[in-house]
Amino acid sequence: MAKSFELDELWLNRIKDNLNGLAYGIVQIVVHDGQIVQIERTERQRFDAEAGRVQSKSAPPDSSNRRPKQ
Repeated sequence: MAKSFELDELWLNRIKDNLNGLAYGIVQIVVHDGQIVQIERTERQRFDAEAGRVQSKSAPPDSSNRRPKQ
């Protein structure tokens, strides 16, 4: 059976930060043993084929909750 858990203010803020400014993309929340362990953000850029313009130019959120690149 799945464990229940409560989201504290820290995780809610991290989720909001990852959603902030995202025009097209995915935010995934990874849970291990009933606890959030990771948030993954994949951002897509949509291009206007005729004008060659980017429709979304959002900056990534504060990455303090992300793992360092290897």
